[in-house]
Amino acid sequence: MAPDSTRKSWSVFEERGFSATVAGCKREICELYLSDRVPWVVGYSGGKDSTAVLQLIWLSVKDLPAEQRTKPIHVISTDTLVENPVVAAWVNRSLQSMDEAAKNQGMPVEPHRLTPALSDTFWVNLIGRGYPAPRPKFRWCTYRLKIQPSNRFIRDVVRENGETILVLGTRKAESQARARAMARHEKLAVRQRLTPNAALHNSLVYTPIEDWSTDDVWAFLMRIPNCWGYDNKDLLTMYRGASEDGECPLVMDLETPSCGNSRFGCWVCTLVDEDKSMAAMIQNDEEKEWMLPLLRLRNELDFRGDEARGLERARRDFRRMTGELTFHTSAKGKPQLVHGPYKQEARALWLRRVLEAQQWIREHGPKHVRGIELISHAELEEIRRIWVIEKHEVEDLLPGIYEEVTGQQFPDSRSDDSLVFGAAAMAVLREVSENDDLHFQLARNLLDIERRFRTMASRRGLFPALEEAIEQGFYDNEEDALERAKERHELKQLSLLQELPPGNSSEAM
Repeated sequence: MAPDSTRKSWSVFEERGFSATVAGCKREICELYLSDRVPWVVGYSGGKDSTAVLQLIWLSVKDLPAEQRTKPIHVISTDTLVENPVVAAWVNRSLQSMDEAAKNQGMPVEPHRLTPALSDTFWVNLIGRGYPAPRPKFRWCTYRLKIQPSNRFIRDVVRENGETILVLGTRKAESQARARAMARHEKLAVRQRLTPNAALHNSLVYTPIEDWSTDDVWAFLMRIPNCWGYDNKDLLTMYRGASEDGECPLVMDLETPSCGNSRFGCWVCTLVDEDKSMAAMIQNDEEKEWMLPLLRLRNELDFRGDEARGLERARRDFRRMTGELTFHTSAKGKPQLVHGPYKQEARALWLRRVLEAQQWIREHGPKHVRGIELISHAELEEIRRIWVIEKHEVEDLLPGIYEEVTGQQFPDSRSDDSLVFGAAAMAVLREVSENDDLHFQLARNLLDIERRFRTMASRRGLFPALEEAIEQGFYDNEEDALERAKERHELKQLSLLQELPPGNSSEAM
């Protein structure tokens, strides 16, 4: 019988006691494990709930005879590459210990650290492509950083085995929304305790501790030693170091809320008002003060408040990523263009800020973090490629920014230097453009497109590329672009009215 979660104080151990309840959970896990040959995938964040679930599974399966421990148990942990560094280090060490312990104990546990594809990482999209910092209405990061890596792994398991069982540490007591969602899924159960995964076909979900309270989880972790040699008391200490209580679950869909408030979220998260956990870590532990540059950078990325929103708007291009114009009517009834990606100078600013934070920590942080990598060399190379190749920013700013901040020459693996213009050529081009940034960009882009096609065996596609560049850059300024966008909108509306049959024109108004 599930405990009454509406009570202020309740425990899943009340009815049968701690030992009998845990023994019952272990029997259920063993029965499910032995009932078929479907491999398990356990979501592991390193937090209390996922640790408790994995520990329950480990204890259960370890009691089975060695010849019955044949079905693989994949443990997946998604590293977004912008995780809270303290937690990321904790999880990585835990996965290493888990791998060693599984081999020594003859357990079918296989840990996996999943990361987003290079083109999907946070900095490649924000600094490279110019995606604005995430916000609730434009939560572009979640799918790329969390959902895609885990779903890709699960699909591979399904492709190889036909289906899989996903084991999660979600609990009804976490929130009313989570309890309602789990109740909906229970109604769709296809087998005892197994519910369909709405996000992935041929995948069932098992939630062993769904009725446990937070106190139950901690009671279990403090009374039962960790199975892979990691001290659960250290986990409790890490939780006490921050004010918020929570962790990032394995994110399977966009309905899962942001975990920026918790210890187990991304340090760059701007989906929440503030990063209370990182602030608390810094405040409660002098040894964590090295994270101050990260907190400052995260706050600079956030654009809540009228002043911040105005600055954010100024940093972004009035054209969308595709070069198209879109306008809307503001709350004050004034038409405004919907701004798109960060401008070149804003992207260069964010690159500088990340490198400065990384360099400061390497020079002033404690020894164990002086090798920290906030942004990888592979990401820097991809950002450079996007700037020079895709955005035609042939002035090639990245190596100079890198050298200014780090004092070291950028390790260049590119072999084709013909793709960039020298500083002297850029100065002449800007001069003839009379310092008009839009006209400078248009001239630069046209020259770059022509030069690229000059080296090709076939120049097919040259004129469409030139035409596209001209369409995106022939505006005098943002006001001119807004007027043209309004004119196009009015012409489109008039065209639609003319296409309507007689007598229906009033319905379109």
